Amino acid sequence: MKVIEYLEKSKKTLISFEIIPPLRGGDINQLFRVIDELIKYNPPFIDVTSHAAEVYYEETPTGIRKKIKRKRPGTIGICAAIKNKYNIDTVPHLLCRGFTKEETEDALIELNYLGIENVLALRGDDTTYKKPIPFGKSCNEYSLELVEQIVNMNKGKYLEDDLLDANPTDFCVGVAGYPEKHFEAPNFKTDLFYLKEKINAGAEYIVTQMFFNNEYYFKFVQKCRNLGINVPIIPGLKIITNKSQIKTLPKDFHIEIPEALTEEILSSKRENVVDIGIEWAFKQCEELINKKVPAIHFYILQNVEPLKKLIKKLDIL
Repeated sequence: MKVIEYLEKSKKTLISFEIIPPLRGGDINQLFRVIDELIKYNPPFIDVTSHAAEVYYEETPTGIRKKIKRKRPGTIGICAAIKNKYNIDTVPHLLCRGFTKEETEDALIELNYLGIENVLALRGDDTTYKKPIPFGKSCNEYSLELVEQIVNMNKGKYLEDDLLDANPTDFCVGVAGYPEKHFEAPNFKTDLFYLKEKINAGAEYIVTQMFFNNEYYFKFVQKCRNLGINVPIIPGLKIITNKSQIKTLPKDFHIEIPEALTEEILSSKRENVVDIGIEWAFKQCEELINKKVPAIHFYILQNVEPLKKLIKKLDIL
């Protein structure tokens, strides 16, 4: 079933999760053990991240050698495995960066064949590797173009007009939103303008970047509504589990950690940080649920234990 259908039919706040594929050469059973814990909470859908190729350097007897590889492949296979093993709908992430339009079309054809109905269209992060584009091929530069490509396929329009047996696909398309503004946008108004373009192009729901101050989310939703963006906006949350995240999360995701949370974590013992993170997320969830948000999307990657404690504390499922 499509994400938008779950959101429209539910009379309460849903809970969804985002996981990350194992490292290259890793064992998918490790991921299955995480999902074995997640299914206890009846998630309507699970997101699976995608990763473009990156450059790595290794020292060899003859000097430094550059290697190019995808660190975490297998998004499509993992989505199919989850759907088949657990009968849970999955949302694979599709990226502009690191993939040609032709590769994206092939991925969408495969997802459609597997019965996967949802995708999240993202531009993707900058990487150390700029993929050379073969002659005659092209890439989507921005997520708007990616949304347009997916929607075109939903209309039966493929890159090759003479593609045989090309039936229309039927994907539900989600996009990302940034309550604290995308770091590259010159201002909030411009950022929301680009977001509205993606909705006008056919995206059906928004999942926000993680935030630790609910006021950012509520103001973001109101600004979207004022601009005529009326699709569901799902808040994304993450539980802080160690002190280093006070530095890494703002650096990597361009978000703010509230002063009160920062001070409490920095002044605490290392072993108490998880409990502080759970309590902070608990208060966020309580307010969001009371405000009747459509769903709460947890960025858990592969660390499920703090989430289990949080949901037990919430006692909402």
